[in-house]
Amino acid sequence: MPTSFRPYAPDQSLLFPASPRDWLPEGHLAFFIADTVAVLDLTAFYAPYEGDGRRNQPFDPQMLVTVLLYAYATGTFSSRRIARKLEEDVAYRVLAAGNFPAHRTIADFRQQYLADFEALFVQVVQIAREAGLVQLGTLAIDGSKVQANASKHKAMSYGRMREEERRVRDEIAALTGQAATTDAAEDAVHGPDVRGDELPAELQRREDRLAKIAAAKARLEARQAEEDRAKGRNRKGRTKPFARDFGVPPDETQDNFTDPESRIMKTSDGFDQCYNGQVAVDAASQIIVATRLTNGAADQIQLVPMVDRVATTLGAAPGVVVADAGYKNEASFATLEARAVTAYVSLGREGKTPAVPNPKAPATTRMAARLATPEGQAQYRRRKAIVEPVLGWIKEILGFRRFSLRGEAKARGEWNLVCLAVNVKRFHRLGLR
Repeated sequence: MPTSFRPYAPDQSLLFPASPRDWLPEGHLAFFIADTVAVLDLTAFYAPYEGDGRRNQPFDPQMLVTVLLYAYATGTFSSRRIARKLEEDVAYRVLAAGNFPAHRTIADFRQQYLADFEALFVQVVQIAREAGLVQLGTLAIDGSKVQANASKHKAMSYGRMREEERRVRDEIAALTGQAATTDAAEDAVHGPDVRGDELPAELQRREDRLAKIAAAKARLEARQAEEDRAKGRNRKGRTKPFARDFGVPPDETQDNFTDPESRIMKTSDGFDQCYNGQVAVDAASQIIVATRLTNGAADQIQLVPMVDRVATTLGAAPGVVVADAGYKNEASFATLEARAVTAYVSLGREGKTPAVPNPKAPATTRMAARLATPEGQAQYRRRKAIVEPVLGWIKEILGFRRFSLRGEAKARGEWNLVCLAVNVKRFHRLGLR
């Protein structure tokens, strides 16, 4: 008896149109994200379209927000890949409901509303608090270096800039003299209206490079002057001269030509051009309740600002905060004590005996005593299980290791979008439906 197969007729037309919702299983992440975005306040996304009377109908902002959020939650960050998914991926087609925005439209929309994604992040965290997922008992704070949209090979040190500037100026002077000599010789042979283009083009390339170096030098000098001013560095009453003049950076200080606001930072893979993304994670649900992004590699001064962001979002400070040794800072410890926030922050690398606290640092001394208790050790041991999996989801599961946009403000907006996507995905996993 021959085998009877299930019907397969790819060219068969449907008598009645199928519902797109039947294309995905019940409980799919796409449905959850669509339902979540539908209850969020998207006023800021619609405001630019109000009353402009445009004749060409724009894409609905709710659709674009939903598609972007699903894209980031499933590890797709390129606008070109998102546009391709809208044509090829069933979940994307369900969410877009027959819309096919071009990659440029997606990229422009994301860039235009980057700051507004932070407000959506706050809304989602507040919903999680109302649903009882965020308990605000214990928070773990940590940072992660994420590659900027720039190569470290496009960076140059201040000392190298000065050498390169002198070299390029000498080349320009030589080329200018050579061009004048060549022009005079060619004028004598061909007349004044005929000239060659090779030397002017070569000269222009060097002048362009010189302009970039000069701009980078100016940025470094302005940055150094600001740092020197903040440190109260002046010459009054000083007999011994400074090693360098005010506002003159050390020779090893670097600036990047592609993304000048990013910085060289040490990562697990060596040094790279990065930003420092911060997260505060609730212990009860592993939901990110606060984010921050800076171009400073050190975490020391990030502890209090992160607690402030939690209080601003949720209206209350956490009861307990845990963090690794990168956040060790006497002033931060004293501030948290004054706010009745109990902190457990390591004073040294794990597995090594920390140094004895300086008696002139009383808050650090009290921190050492707190960590030495069984409760302190138990609280700190929880840190890895709370926050490190979340950073692992971002980098390993979603694959977000490099920003798509340049500049600190744009990178901060994209970091908020990534953390928003992780939270929504976490809600879905926890069963908030």
